[in-house]
Amino acid sequence: MAKGHRSQIKRERNANKDVRPSAKLSYARVSVQKACFVLDAIRGKDVQTALGILTYNPRYASSLIKKLLESAIANAENNNGMNADNLYIEECYANKGPTMKRIKPRAQGRAYRIEKRMSHITIVLNEK
Repeated sequence: MAKGHRSQIKRERNANKDVRPSAKLSYARVSVQKACFVLDAIRGKDVQTALGILTYNPRYASSLIKKLLESAIANAENNNGMNADNLYIEECYANKGPTMKRIKPRAQGRAYRIEKRMSHITIVLNEK
């Protein structure tokens, strides 16, 4: 059992919170593998370069990630008072979400399962 009063425990837990600006997209209708192709291209880059890469990337996930990156930049400017010119992408990753299972009828009374995968995409920024 933890030591101290409940409010003291909460204060200590909240003191360890991550203050880096971030944005998260939950239940994106794109598989983790396809999202990671785009995320690998922008990891570690500054935000202006990353926005340029995402704008001209033909993959579907790039449009979702571009919107998410713009949200993270806005969070950094409004919530943390950071300058957008000094930001870079420190972390970006996609975690597995739930899978929608569908049935596709096939020949001779068979049924194939179709799995529509989802992912949770996170982008964390930091200043140089």
